[in-house]
Amino acid sequence: MNMTLVQKIRAVALAAAAVHATAHAQTAPTMKMTTPIPASITTPDSVETRFGLLKFRDGFPDEATAEKVYDNLDYVRGIEAFLNTMPGASAEAIRRGFASQGADNNQTVLITEHLMDSNSLFLTPNTESVYNLMWVDTKDGPVVIETPPDVLGVIDDHWFQYVGDFGRAGPDRGKGGKFLLLPPGYKGDVPEGYIVLRSGTYGNLVFWRGFLDKSGASNAVANTMKFTKVYRLADAANPPQMKFINVSGKAFNTVYPNNFHLYEEVNNIVQYEPNESYSPEILGQLASIGIEQGKPFSPDDRMKKILTEAAAVGNATARTIVFRPRESGTYLYPNSAWFTAFVGGNYQFLSQPGVRDLDARIHFMYYATAVTPAMALKKVGLGSQYAVATTDSEGKPLDGSKTYRIHLPPNIPAKDFWSFVAYDNQTRSMLQTDQQFPSISSLKKDVVINPDTSVDVWFGPTAPKGHEANWVQTVPNKGWNVLLRLYGPLESWFDKTWKPGEFERVS
Repeated sequence: MNMTLVQKIRAVALAAAAVHATAHAQTAPTMKMTTPIPASITTPDSVETRFGLLKFRDGFPDEATAEKVYDNLDYVRGIEAFLNTMPGASAEAIRRGFASQGADNNQTVLITEHLMDSNSLFLTPNTESVYNLMWVDTKDGPVVIETPPDVLGVIDDHWFQYVGDFGRAGPDRGKGGKFLLLPPGYKGDVPEGYIVLRSGTYGNLVFWRGFLDKSGASNAVANTMKFTKVYRLADAANPPQMKFINVSGKAFNTVYPNNFHLYEEVNNIVQYEPNESYSPEILGQLASIGIEQGKPFSPDDRMKKILTEAAAVGNATARTIVFRPRESGTYLYPNSAWFTAFVGGNYQFLSQPGVRDLDARIHFMYYATAVTPAMALKKVGLGSQYAVATTDSEGKPLDGSKTYRIHLPPNIPAKDFWSFVAYDNQTRSMLQTDQQFPSISSLKKDVVINPDTSVDVWFGPTAPKGHEANWVQTVPNKGWNVLLRLYGPLESWFDKTWKPGEFERVS
């Protein structure tokens, strides 16, 4: 039977479609039900990828391809799990650090009676306030937290999610309050007379800062010791005695690991806390690499090798996001080294409702700690504002072997005080030098202020002659970065009519 032209065209089209549709189209005949198949929904015989050549027989992966794909899947999920659970790993590292100093119960407060110095490893702390540090656990029932006045405090859960503020940014308005912290899923009676907070986890980081005054740190220390009480609600009639441990000058670590051990730290949280306390998606990532509640985390040699590499790449990713940020809105000024550690100004790290800014969360949680809406407050004359610099005026990393000068123009917009603190690039903790405090601030009694109210500060391995009072020491051949803090920031900071100078290399 002769074919019409249309039939011939249709037959050619069907044949061509069949070639695209299967890897072995030359052996697959055209059938009665054969229709044109879009090439975009088929898989070629072979696919070149960054992890090797993948081969398929009519869409079916060969054994070597399946092995490569699963190795890559475990690797990718390992990286994502590293980055997405970093906040929890940070909280767990803090818990372990506190426990190493005796704060492994609800009645012990670690307090920096003589301020915090570079002996201890904390992510970007300051040297101008009294830190008070606790780990509070509600597994035995609701816990009452009586807070001191005139502090700035926050409670974050075991995954480093925000629970509540107290002090100047809290509902007690800085007067001190009686808070009731309820455990996950609590359905019991809630008595009156408390400010009630609900946490998704049993373990909680509780810390607050006391402020210096003319007496120095003594009033802030006294307030903590006089007013702080933490006890189970069941013990309200007869609260146990509080214990205060001075950790100023103590060497201990609260920074989480950058290697395979991070997964082990995260596994501790997964085993201890309810699944409902964190994202099902992220817990699913963890389960896919062997971290699941009620099961031992014991990866075989293959998986441990993959996760070791995934952790290294996850850490490299986080470090790059911090030190070479690419997100729009990170830098505070055009052609400047100064950037914000809190990209987007949202404590939930949302770029818009329902959309997580993943890089913003990584940026903050790798560099700093304490999640609270107070970080996003922009109130003239209240709270604090921060700016970070990791490079000099030429865009080169700050080098501990070099000497730099930075100029703060007149009328520095800080109602209370300003400060610089230098940090080690590796630990993101205070830079360890011959100086107890690697910092300088307007609270320093001998700091030199220019006649026009501007200030010049020098950073380098040795003090420039004649500028010893305004010098912060650095370490030769060690990278460092700096945080500029403005306490009681003024309008000229927010409208950017005032801006700090850049780090100018002088030798």
